[in-house]
Amino acid sequence: MKIYTDHKWKQFKYRTEVPKKVLKDYFDHLTEEDNFDGYISYRKRWYHVSDFMAISNGAPFPSKWNGYASDSFFSGILIRLSGDGETYQIATYIS
Repeated sequence: MKIYTDHKWKQFKYRTEVPKKVLKDYFDHLTEEDNFDGYISYRKRWYHVSDFMAISNGAPFPSKWNGYASDSFFSGILIRLSGDGETYQIATYIS
């Protein structure tokens, strides 16, 4: 498995920073009151922290990563959250 990341810690985006069309088309299940922040723009696509599955023991990912979102059977996105939950690192994985 190859993992590509810049190792930089990034700030989550607020709901007000997400284009309205993206909120309507992809995040209509999230309410404004419940999810004011936690949005990520990565490689021309928007994600919310709730889009990631927690990585359990025995998963094929390095232990420093907290969650993943699959794009296909062979690729996807990894996320690592800071201890205070305010910032994240993100990576692409390809197997």
